Amino acid sequence: DMKNAVIGNNKQKANLIVLGAVPRLLYLLQQETSSTELRTECAVVLGSLAMGTENNVKSLLDCHIIPALLQGLLSPDLKFIEACLRCLRTIFISPVTPEDLLYTDATVISHLMALLSRSRYTQEYICQIFSHCCKGPDHQTILFNHGAVQNIAHLLVSTSYKVRMQALKCFSVLAFENPQVSMTLVNVSVDGELLPQIFVKMLQRDKPIEMQLTSAKCLTSMCRAGAIRTDDSCIVLKTLPCLVRMCSKERLLEERVEGAETLAYLIETDVELQRIASITDHLIVMLADYFKYPSSVSAITDIKRLDHDLKHAHELRQAAFKLYASLGANDEDIRKKIIETENMMDRIVNGLSESSIKVRLAAVRCLHSLSRSVQQLRTSFQDHAVWKPLMKVLQNAPNEILVVASSTLCNLLLEFSPSKEPILESGAIELLCSLTQSENLALRVNGIWALMNMAFQAEQKIKSDILRGLSTEQLFQLLSDSDVNVLMKTLGLLRNLLSTRPHIDHIMSTHGKQIMQAVTLILEGEHNIEVKEQTLCILANIADGTTAKELIMTNDDILQKIKYYMSHSNAKLQLAAMFCISNLIWNEEEGSQERQDKLRDIGIVDILHKLSQSSDPNLCDKAKTALQQYLA
Repeated sequence: DMKNAVIGNNKQKANLIVLGAVPRLLYLLQQETSSTELRTECAVVLGSLAMGTENNVKSLLDCHIIPALLQGLLSPDLKFIEACLRCLRTIFISPVTPEDLLYTDATVISHLMALLSRSRYTQEYICQIFSHCCKGPDHQTILFNHGAVQNIAHLLVSTSYKVRMQALKCFSVLAFENPQVSMTLVNVSVDGELLPQIFVKMLQRDKPIEMQLTSAKCLTSMCRAGAIRTDDSCIVLKTLPCLVRMCSKERLLEERVEGAETLAYLIETDVELQRIASITDHLIVMLADYFKYPSSVSAITDIKRLDHDLKHAHELRQAAFKLYASLGANDEDIRKKIIETENMMDRIVNGLSESSIKVRLAAVRCLHSLSRSVQQLRTSFQDHAVWKPLMKVLQNAPNEILVVASSTLCNLLLEFSPSKEPILESGAIELLCSLTQSENLALRVNGIWALMNMAFQAEQKIKSDILRGLSTEQLFQLLSDSDVNVLMKTLGLLRNLLSTRPHIDHIMSTHGKQIMQAVTLILEGEHNIEVKEQTLCILANIADGTTAKELIMTNDDILQKIKYYMSHSNAKLQLAAMFCISNLIWNEEEGSQERQDKLRDIGIVDILHKLSQSSDPNLCDKAKTALQQYLA
């Protein structure tokens, strides 16, 4: 009677829960003395209650329904097992249920694997439970180690559509961003046919959309993991066109979102796939519709659908931004096409200030992708003053947005970008200096990188502002950062600050002592060739100053280091050290005679003679030119 009362009636379900039916049903379900028929009816009623609202599911979880149902799976009776599994399935697909509840007892997974062979219902429900509870690499590993691939593969050819579909979904979550699973799947065969071939068959146009999309996701994961080549025909001729089809406005909102997101992931790192996608079915124009009507014309007859789509229209926008970002990641012509799509820049600018964090992140990603284009930086980005909303996004965004937004800012600060001036005026230096203090590595790199771009060929005031904003302590902090990227960008910043003579002399007059300390520190440290080379180049710049030279000439320690690197085993370092010497001994400059004499005394001329015999033409030329300065 209870079962008949609650089916399809949420009000009745809530009434029963309030009246305390759940503990009683669970008690009867777990009683050894209850008949199997009674226990099965209890599981069915509980399953029906779980079908209601999220609050219903919470009430069931509070009564510890999961351990009771898992216990029920040990019964010998198949009908009862199926009823428990159906109820577990309904509870686990609810967003309020923590997935980890499936993994608390290690024996549960192996028991579920064993139950897969019992009936098509156990197959359908267990696969559904697995695909909903597999979140992240830890869960994937547990299922993989319990033989999920072997146990589920043969279900892809089951006679039941529901079983095939749930098994396919299982593989799509198991393989996602998981090279271990993907590499295994490539070699598994069912009835003499390899899994990738089975997936390709499921992609065909006559198959239900859900099946096409899910098998495309499986093949995409396998491709991104390197298990299938990007130029394999199953990707180029099957998976990619199938995903593009999912973006058409005939498809439902969810299908268009999933299609675009999966396609963005598939082509994200491969230029050739980006080119192919960009000319398939007018994709770039088709995506413009993602910003217009959430519903396809045919679906508008359904008011409920329209209401749902309007609420979820932001998901379409973020999917479109993501796909545009992937399409434009490498190819200049594709970027141009994207930007020329109607109102594209306005859409991105609007996206940057949307309330949904997902849309903001995707819009920034899209902007970042397009900002790799020199031409666009000079034209569209300027016309739309993109830097304004971007600076606003940088004010107090979460880290994942900050990372992409600051990368974009790095590009907008390149010397050929007209946005450089206004960005400086809007307080960028403070903002970037604060990023260099972030705990987050990517933010530190981007902060210092943007400052490096900003200092390139900049006027003296900007350079002084940067040094003031950073503070000497922070500069030393960055030069002793454990990450080599941060160190290289900081050295790049120093090198850009110390360019053109008046600037070199000015900066060395105010910060000379600290900069020389920093240079000594790095030349003595355990650093790679690139770091040392960059540091020697900074010294060469200092040696090019008029008054700054003296800071090197009066520092015997540094002179000895330059001498050491002239005889180093690495030619790059030898060359960089030679630049320092050339700048110090150049004849036309005041005091060159004294400098030449001092350097001769410490043995530099002998090394120059040796190097003029070098088999490396660069070194040989450099040494000969330097020796000529002594002869002149």
